[in-house]
Amino acid sequence: MRIVIVGQQAFGKAVLEAFLARGDTIAGVFAAPDKPGSRPDPLVAAAEEQKLPVYRFPKYSDPEALAALKALDADIGVMAYVLLFAPPEFCAIPKHGMIQFHPSLLPLHRGPASIPWAIIRGRGETGLSIFRPTPGLDEGPVILQKRVAIGPNDTAASLYFDKIFPLGVEALVQAADLVNAGRATEWTQDEKEATYEGWVRTAETRINWANHVDFTYDLIRGCNPAPGAWTTHGDDKLYLFDSKKIMAPTFGAVRGKKLGEVVSAGPEGLRIHAQGGFIEVSRLRVGDGAKVKSTELDIPAGTILGG
Repeated sequence: MRIVIVGQQAFGKAVLEAFLARGDTIAGVFAAPDKPGSRPDPLVAAAEEQKLPVYRFPKYSDPEALAALKALDADIGVMAYVLLFAPPEFCAIPKHGMIQFHPSLLPLHRGPASIPWAIIRGRGETGLSIFRPTPGLDEGPVILQKRVAIGPNDTAASLYFDKIFPLGVEALVQAADLVNAGRATEWTQDEKEATYEGWVRTAETRINWANHVDFTYDLIRGCNPAPGAWTTHGDDKLYLFDSKKIMAPTFGAVRGKKLGEVVSAGPEGLRIHAQGGFIEVSRLRVGDGAKVKSTELDIPAGTILGG
């Protein structure tokens, strides 16, 4: 196959390498322009190392972008982690159009933060979809899907890097083969089942210690490694990352304790009272500082967080 890769970052790089390893021809790579102060894009670095043509247009609707893609005469376009809008006229240029990766079981969790929201909402399963890009965000016909379990202690990082990432690379290769061979079956998403969530931002990530410990734990692990679920310690925001959940088996386990109270501070972490149990957190961040072990912070037992 003669393929154009449209994407960025580590996932785009892995997809590029997967097609190259099979002996496919990479006609060119389209990637988003660098933002000021950002690190070099791994996809771009890998493409340049292979002496492949790289295009970095600010908009894929620009006439120059359309002309560049047309000149590559690709069989198929493979969209691997794309944040720039790709209009229909751009997606229609390759012989067999374009296919796109999304890390959820569409139509569930459309939007830019599908992995965190699946965990935050307490789901036990998610997956990935390979679909046709359309003007509607993550709304196009689906070509194939793969399911993955969300473990009780999965974080956004472990769910993506250990499960969805490698399976997504494999799925894009599989879908490209099906489309190129004319054997792909596409189905319309069921709008009655559709959900959309936006970015997980400051308002959504604030911890309410009055919520049940199940909800609080899901919020913390869904926001780990970024952006971090947070509470307050005095005038500072305190972000919680590596943690575990401990249920309260009896009334005696929580008697006299306030919600948000640090009930112990030791080598295992800060143990914080939440409704129905405790969160024991071992890695935190104060404000915009670096992530540190809980033992590096002076937060003694009896401290009330979130007040």
